[in-house]
Order: sequence, then C-alpha cells, then structure tokens
Amino acid sequence: MSDIERCLLVKQEVFVYKIPPRQSARGYRAADWSLTSPDWTGRLRIMEANKKVRLKLEDKGSGELFAACPVDAYPGSAVEAVTDSSRYFVIKIVDEGGRSAFIGMGFSDRADSFDLNVTLQDHFQGVKKEEKISQESHEPQPLLDLAFKEGQTIKVNINIPKSDKVKTAKPRTVGGILPPPPAGMIKPPPSASKTASVIPGAASLTPLTSPVSPVSPTAQSVIGGSSSVDLLCLGGLDLNTPAPEDPWGDFASAEDSGAKASGNWVQF
Repeated sequence: MSDIERCLLVKQEVFVYKIPPRQSARGYRAADWSLTSPDWTGRLRIMEANKKVRLKLEDKGSGELFAACPVDAYPGSAVEAVTDSSRYFVIKIVDEGGRSAFIGMGFSDRADSFDLNVTLQDHFQGVKKEEKISQESHEPQPLLDLAFKEGQTIKVNINIPKSDKVKTAKPRTVGGILPPPPAGMIKPPPSASKTASVIPGAASLTPLTSPVSPVSPTAQSVIGGSSSVDLLCLGGLDLNTPAPEDPWGDFASAEDSGAKASGNWVQF
C-alpha cells in the first residue's frame, strides 16, 4: 500500500531552464540563463508523504509528470536559490532509475517564490519539533530523591507563647447592646402569694375591684386631699369619725384676718 500524499502548495505557472555548469563555488546566477525563452512551462506542486517532500513539475492540462525533485532538507543541495535574484532557484531532479541533474526554475511573481520558501521552511521546522518531542518522551526521566542523606538534619522553629494568663472571652456586642445573659441566670419575679405575705397589713387591704364608698369632706381634710386609691392603704380607718379639732380654727373663723382656708391649709 502506497503512502498517502498531501499537497502543501500549488503554483499554476513555473518556468524551467537548462543551465550551464557551475562556474565557481560562490553559486549560480540567473543572468547566465536565457530568461526570456524558458525550455519548459508547467505547474508546480509540493507534495508530502510520510514526512518526505517532493517538488513535482507537471503538465498544466494532462497533469503528466515532467520531473520530480525530492527534498530532504531546506535549505540544502536539493533546492538552492541563485545569487542575483529572489525569483529563481536551482533544483536537483531525480528519475526512477536514480539519475540526477540540475535545472533552473523560476516564477514571474516574487510572491510565488516567497510562498515556496515559507512552505519548505515550515514543513522541516515542524519535523524537527516532532522528532525532539518523541526523543524526550522516550528518554527516562530522572527520579526526584527527597530522602534525607546520611548525617543530614532539619531544624524546625515552633513559636509557643510563654504567657500563663488565661484570656477570658469578652462578650460580643451587637450594635452596641450587650447580648442577653444565658438561660438560667435570670431569677423569676416573686409570685403574688409571696408578695402578699411580705407586705404588712395586706389582709386588710381593699381590692381594687371592690366598690369604694364616698369619702366625706371631713375625711378628705384629715388625709390631706388624697384620692380614693390612697384610702385603700388606711387599713381599718373609720371615715365617719369626726375630725380632730383644728388648731387653726380661730384664725380661719376670723372675718377680719384676710385669710382664706382651703382644706387643712391656710392661705394668707
């Protein structure tokens, strides 16, 4: 089974020239060729198969192979640029019998010769990278030895605080307000039964729901104008008992004294 070829570049017009032998070691010159009358005109295709490249000169109409130039490296002896122009090259063609010859090849446009250079350079640079990667993958990788050598020690510094004081956690505040004490710390208020037993005379107090008898003016004068709520604290006081004699009565009864009595106070 033959290898599948991949086309890297196609140029529809290429010129071929018969060239004289090399005159000196400095290289070929396109000026020594008959540039106005090429010996053959056709199509150029650069083909790649199994990382090997060949330049094929083919007929434009039929595609018949005219000559082939195998390229092993670039730059190299298979494709060599002339010294006086960037549009012409000298290539080494090889037939099936192994015979070889050097011919001149050129383009009418400089862009075509530039494409030829770039295509060959990119291909062989990629081949070198692939070979380098494959070599690195097959080479044994050195093992990293992290074990201690004989007599080797390591020093570790550990900072331990010397303070023996136990730091008490401060209560956290939320918005400047202390949090409530934990459950079980608040004592419940004393019950009503215990409160009643502590207050003296609680048994004689009149409940707020019981009706309150009206208070006579005499009793009001005795208690100093206190409200009916204050009367609940009198405990067994008889409101019908006549008021004691007012020591200020003489002054209050006098008509020419200019004083006016109000309750148990006397205003002058």
